[in-house]
Amino acid sequence: MGNSTTASGAPAPAAAPAPASGTAAPATPGRPGSTRRLTKKAPAAGSRASGSGHAERVFLVQTAFAELGGSAHGPGEIAEFTGLDDSVVYRILQSGIYQRIFERVDRGLYRLRTSAAQLAFTALDHRLDGAQSVLRDLRTATDGGLAFLYMVAPFSGAQRQCVDMAVGDSDLAELGMTPRDVLSVTRSLRTGASGRTILAYLPEVLQQRVLAEPVPDQAGPGVYRDNDALVESLAEVRDLGHALGYEECMAGWNSCAAPIMWDGSIMGAVLLLKLKSVMPVAPDNVIEATKEAAAELSRYGAARPDAGRE
Repeated sequence: MGNSTTASGAPAPAAAPAPASGTAAPATPGRPGSTRRLTKKAPAAGSRASGSGHAERVFLVQTAFAELGGSAHGPGEIAEFTGLDDSVVYRILQSGIYQRIFERVDRGLYRLRTSAAQLAFTALDHRLDGAQSVLRDLRTATDGGLAFLYMVAPFSGAQRQCVDMAVGDSDLAELGMTPRDVLSVTRSLRTGASGRTILAYLPEVLQQRVLAEPVPDQAGPGVYRDNDALVESLAEVRDLGHALGYEECMAGWNSCAAPIMWDGSIMGAVLLLKLKSVMPVAPDNVIEATKEAAAELSRYGAARPDAGRE
């Protein structure tokens, strides 16, 4: 069979706002003609309608930029999404400009400044120390499988990049891949078990961007070319917690991938790759070893349980 996915136990991504009246949102994956309406969020029981404090309201506005997607948004759109009053959002945006958190890009439109990316890089510093050891253990546990660590690309929320690997004496040429293949095939989230694993947990707006992309010319014979089938595979990944790929990125190689989740957000995936002749179907021990490696790297990024205690 050209392609397949299976998985188990990974947490599903946060639910999108429920359909209701409001501003139009991107189409549902696999259904180009449908649209979703964002509804104004009701305040939690016991809290004020405008939020439970200034800091909370600021965080809501910052989060809205990430969840709404797109390059820029106006105060009204952010207010509708967060449930805050328009005037409150406007004051936060103006203050954020002074604090170099937001910037105005056009009349009435704002976006996050690049300083927000610096905060993310600082937060990630040293989080993956020890990843090489995890990948080597995975290679050993799978009788010489090729282990890779893919993370969401820092300058694009709809691509991935390989940041570490444990492949022994193997090299790209041995895999039948050129540097061009790495850039054009493995960075796409619609190809390969690791790409679909990351894609399964991304916000809908980013999923839509990926679904609109063409399949890379160099993709393997098992790549998903039909968007409906691709979207169905993403649901399986979320339900079962891992993905199996059959010659998706390149002919002759099968794979297994599992998600790396930090604080409820997808950060990357662990990929285990073996020749089709050696692994026509991934056995249970390969699936479990891959999932355990991803779980270990997920623990690296998890907040400390006592972080909020005095």
